[in-house]
Amino acid sequence: MGRTKILLVEDDPNINKLISDYMAARHFEVTGFNDGPEALEYVGLRGLPHIALIDLTLPTMHGFEVSSRLKGMADVPIIFITATSDTDTIVTGLKKYAEDFIVKPFELRELEARIQVVLARMPSLDYANEPIIHVDDHLSIDFAHNRITLGGRATGLTPTESVLLHVLLRNAGRVVENRLLIARVWPSEVVYEDTLRVHMHRLRRKLEADSHHPHYVRTERGIGYIFTVRPQDIIEPEAEEEIVRQGV
Repeated sequence: MGRTKILLVEDDPNINKLISDYMAARHFEVTGFNDGPEALEYVGLRGLPHIALIDLTLPTMHGFEVSSRLKGMADVPIIFITATSDTDTIVTGLKKYAEDFIVKPFELRELEARIQVVLARMPSLDYANEPIIHVDDHLSIDFAHNRITLGGRATGLTPTESVLLHVLLRNAGRVVENRLLIARVWPSEVVYEDTLRVHMHRLRRKLEADSHHPHYVRTERGIGYIFTVRPQDIIEPEAEEEIVRQGV
């Protein structure tokens, strides 16, 4: 497995360099930007990061907007880095976008610890961070542009469909419970399973050659959904062994 990819969006060049150098020395792959548009363009070209560190006060695009755009592509975990200690801002950020929030000034080792804690909660395989994910000979996915290609035909996804698919793909071979899907896709809203079923039905119509006999996304009735793929294609050996042990 390759190094963990960190997307850093911080307009202070000194802080940007300090974080980049510190994390690189600890074997993270850090790509730093001083504003949102450049960071989002990079994601479109190079694929999703494993985690994003985003300042709130940026030159042309607020950190919430950068996060909203990123979250409209996929379920990328975010930690906010900011000088603000305003409670309302922190609460809004945590409810809508971020896994965590760290206020400047901070110790770099604390930031590293927070990153490790967030990553430990988020299953991640290298294939989910490639610009174009080739699932098999028929299906490829471009999360940064909300698009799938099935049998040579490109189809756009809504942001909700894109995030749903990303959560399922990141957990490929494992059943993702309905409650977890709802929590990841609609973190700040009250959403029920009926809404999830509607969006999943729409996703399947785009994703499956025959939505009545799905190949990629199978329903575990009363529990959740599973992205079904050939393990030799995209599941890391360690993950595959764990799936076998669990009997999934």
